[in-house]
Amino acid sequence: MAHTIRDKARLQARVRRIQGQAAALERQLDAEADCNAVLQQIAAIRGAVNGLMMAVVEGHLTDHVVKESHEARRQQDLEAVMRVIKSYLK
Repeated sequence: MAHTIRDKARLQARVRRIQGQAAALERQLDAEADCNAVLQQIAAIRGAVNGLMMAVVEGHLTDHVVKESHEARRQQDLEAVMRVIKSYLK
C-alpha cells in the first residue's frame, strides 16, 4: 500500500489546517490587519506546507527507496523525488 494511501487521514488533516490558515490570511487582508499579523500568518502557512512536504517526502523515501528491492526501480524513484525537491526549493 502506498504511503499516501496509508497516511491519507493524517495528510488530509494537514491539508485542512493549511486551508484554514489560508482562509485566516484572507480574512486578515480583508480586514486590513496589521502587516506583522499578516507576515506571521504567511510564515505559519509556509511552515505548514513545509511540514506536509516533509511528511510526504519521508514516506516516499522510506517506501519507494529504502524498502524497494529492485535497484533500477529504487534509482528511478530516488531521481523522481529529487526532481520534485529541487523544484520545490527554487
